Amino acid sequence: MKNFVIKASLALSCTSIFFQQAMAQSAADEIAKYRAMLADGNPAELVEAQGEALWTSKRGPKNVSLEQCDLGKGVGVIKGAYAALPRYFKDADMVMDFESRLVHCMVQLQGFTREEVVKKPFSAQGERATDLEALTAYVVGESRGSKILISQTHPKEKAAYARGEKMFYFRGGPYDFACASCHSVTGQRIRLQDLPNLSDPVAAQKAFATWPAYRVSQGAVRTMQWRLNDCFRQQRFPELKYASATSIDLITFLGVMAKNGSMDAPAIKR
Repeated sequence: MKNFVIKASLALSCTSIFFQQAMAQSAADEIAKYRAMLADGNPAELVEAQGEALWTSKRGPKNVSLEQCDLGKGVGVIKGAYAALPRYFKDADMVMDFESRLVHCMVQLQGFTREEVVKKPFSAQGERATDLEALTAYVVGESRGSKILISQTHPKEKAAYARGEKMFYFRGGPYDFACASCHSVTGQRIRLQDLPNLSDPVAAQKAFATWPAYRVSQGAVRTMQWRLNDCFRQQRFPELKYASATSIDLITFLGVMAKNGSMDAPAIKR
């Protein structure tokens, strides 16, 4: 009788696990279908148009446009630029991701102060996209189909990657979490959300290539800086400062891991 009970318990456990896996797969399939239906009319296109208008408009105390901004491929060249960032910029003597470089150009070319540019980088739910969100959506859209190739030739680029890798695996906060706690295991999920294994190049390519993204649940385009900020919030870490060295280092690490992926952003997320 005892053996029968043990076998029955094991059978029930296996059945329960199978049922949970089947339900999870079903939910993932339905989410994929949902995204596919929305993809043909991605609202991010409206934000891209807003960003294009901002990019070409003469603004700021100097009354100039951002068309002279050098994103690493030469003055005024934006095609494919996002896919090659972060990278080292000699004029700033530092590694910059797109958003930190955008702030640099708005300050240096247009005459805005850094404080006013970064005062509110992210829109609240239901609000019109901020200038930084709209400009990011426009420029990343110009990299669709471009290969992700993050430079690792300059010593400061290599140092940024090393620090980013260290930060990815660093555990801390009240829950002793790291980025890797959620994103270094294949097949892991939270509620209905798949968690990409960013230590796996294939998964990293897909994840990096689809940010920035339009979040349907929030009705807004969210940038990579926002994505990291929200991860820090969920880890209960101190708030990540916008365009900080830590954020740039993490994006460098993720971008290098995603090497040779094909950019497909702004994508659409739940």
